[in-house]
Amino acid sequence: MRIVIITGMSGSGKSTAVKALEDEGFFCLDNLPMQLLQPFIELAGNSRERIADVALVIDIRARDFLRGREDVFRELRAAGHQVEIMFLEASDQVLIRRFSETRRRHPALEGATVPEGILFERGQLAALYRLATIIVDTSELNVHQLRDLVTRRIREGKSGREMAIHLQSFGFRYGLPPESDLVMDVRFLPNPFFIPELKDNSGLEPQVRDFVLAQPESADFLQRFKDLLDFLLPGYQREGKAYLTISIGCTGGRHRSVAITQALGEHICSGAITCRVSHRDIDRG
Repeated sequence: MRIVIITGMSGSGKSTAVKALEDEGFFCLDNLPMQLLQPFIELAGNSRERIADVALVIDIRARDFLRGREDVFRELRAAGHQVEIMFLEASDQVLIRRFSETRRRHPALEGATVPEGILFERGQLAALYRLATIIVDTSELNVHQLRDLVTRRIREGKSGREMAIHLQSFGFRYGLPPESDLVMDVRFLPNPFFIPELKDNSGLEPQVRDFVLAQPESADFLQRFKDLLDFLLPGYQREGKAYLTISIGCTGGRHRSVAITQALGEHICSGAITCRVSHRDIDRG
């Protein structure tokens, strides 16, 4: 059975995420106590409906939801289930604004102000954040963008236990991609932008790609980063991480980061792994 635990900060978009999974055919439950998780999975597994995909919202509202969590997740995985923990979060400023707009009180502390509730909840969720296999920062996402992101990650993880990898280039000028798990800055490489005959082309063009990859720093960086990824990826898979986003950034996201991301894609995507490559900012500027 595929089990997606949706958790995270109050006001971060968990309701939107679980609705997206419901539309994908998941059997969804909200606010399930941790001690009922294993009995529920057993019942679901033995049901006549043959439930294969389950999404469960477990958060601060269930006061004992942190107790024994690691043992529960470990036992479920040992029983052969694919367990993913999707942690949704957002900046304090965004969470405060969202609570103000909905006029809701914070559920973490009775009688506390919203900032006090957020501070308390972050402390309570710190350990669970470290266990997460998917972390989504919703600060800059609207409802439609969040639904699309959740749906894409879930679909790409449906191939089984194999971890799906998304390699993307971006420009620091336009901000960090909020869904990133690993971020690498390649602004130390010589910039084709300052070469007139290369400026108007992108890192997908042979002349720009060849210029970037011909730099001694590029070859050294690529070898070191490939070695690091070869070390990291099996570890992430052992810990049950279903989706990994690796973001490579340069200033504008058009030249260096594109060429480097393409080169990394040829290394990673050539193996037996679910992988895709994209270029967020290649058409900007």
